[in-house]
Amino acid sequence: MRGRQAGRNDTGRGKRQEISEVANQRAARAAAPPSERVRETLAASAARTQRRPKPKRRLPPEVLTDEEVRALLDACGRYTPVALRNRALITLMYRAGLRVSEALALQPKDVDLGNGIVRVLHGKGDRYRAVGLDPGAAAVVAAWLAERGRGQRVGGRAAARANPPRGRAGEGVRDPLAAAPLLCTAYGTPITTGYVRRLMKRLGRQAGIAKRVHAHGLRHTHAAQLRSEGVDVGIISRQLGHRSLLTTIRYLDHVQPTAVVNAIRDRAWSASS
Repeated sequence: MRGRQAGRNDTGRGKRQEISEVANQRAARAAAPPSERVRETLAASAARTQRRPKPKRRLPPEVLTDEEVRALLDACGRYTPVALRNRALITLMYRAGLRVSEALALQPKDVDLGNGIVRVLHGKGDRYRAVGLDPGAAAVVAAWLAERGRGQRVGGRAAARANPPRGRAGEGVRDPLAAAPLLCTAYGTPITTGYVRRLMKRLGRQAGIAKRVHAHGLRHTHAAQLRSEGVDVGIISRQLGHRSLLTTIRYLDHVQPTAVVNAIRDRAWSASS
């Protein structure tokens, strides 16, 4: 009993000693001159700032001309299935203003070329919208759909026999292109955004374009062209799938600062005296 009681006393004294040390440290900090407290605060703040990663620098948008986009399409080629597919991909991003993820998620049923409608079922924020497509762009997509249909009848069945789906015996061979996205490989597999990123860089080099060529730049070009053509900002907002008009106004001012350019360009000046 005496030993147990002595142990309890030792434990109690140890805890009281720890509490006393903490109180002494706090009192010492409180009694320190204000300059020392300020230096400690600044040092702690600097340490937190050093640990914080620097924000990623966003490169300014570079709008392409119509001739430059045509050069990209020519660099794709014209007659092979891959060329027709890549031409359709670029055309959808350029003439419909689709994000690359939206274009790659399209199904054949989402495209109504006769009426010039492209239905985006899962846009940014998983929002639905219907966008317009001009007849010239619809013809490019139609050429890919015709080639895709030939591949579905021929190459798709061969691919299905080479890679038969798992299932119960007697179900038959399913066509891998039947449920494939609009823009897919000959085996019905989806195209990745990484492939598109590498493709755009390669096509830009082949086309001899000095600007930075990337998929989202085609969306920038689409918005800039609509603004230069005088299309109402409300229509542009719905075409791009923005949540509000304010977002579209900021977007257009960033991509195509028309008001600033026009105001300065109209000033009269001559170098000759």
